[in-house]
Amino acid sequence: MDKKEIKTIKEITEKLLKLLDIEGDFEILEPKGKDAEGVEIVLNTKDTGVVIGYHGDTLEGLQLALSLCVARNLGRFVRISIDVGDYKKNRTEMLKALALETKERVLAEGKEIAIPELKSWERRIVHLLLEKDDEVISGSQGEGRDRVLVVSPKVK
Repeated sequence: MDKKEIKTIKEITEKLLKLLDIEGDFEILEPKGKDAEGVEIVLNTKDTGVVIGYHGDTLEGLQLALSLCVARNLGRFVRISIDVGDYKKNRTEMLKALALETKERVLAEGKEIAIPELKSWERRIVHLLLEKDDEVISGSQGEGRDRVLVVSPKVK
């Protein structure tokens, strides 16, 4: 991602936050590593609870709106992740623990276990954590809000 694209993302983010009357400042973190994609925006605001919303729904909507605005301006989709009040950082740590706990249960019980009620970005984190695991595999089943993440033992 070049500096011009980062500048465009910054300008669009500033406009959207102003339009939504969200006060605060933010930092854009560029992806690190050859497999990294998208950008992370760390938002510092006194309106943390309002921005996050119930179970992160408002934050997810804000990310989607920002991603669509950026895509329209750049002519391509850019994955945008917004973290406010360390919500995503803390949630990611919890998801790592959940993934490991679920893996242990799958291995102990020898059967697949479904994890319901995860947002798409949360399922993605668990999939990425388990993708190189030699003992279990993960996949998603269902549609829309009924979509679940399933962890199963690998067939040897």
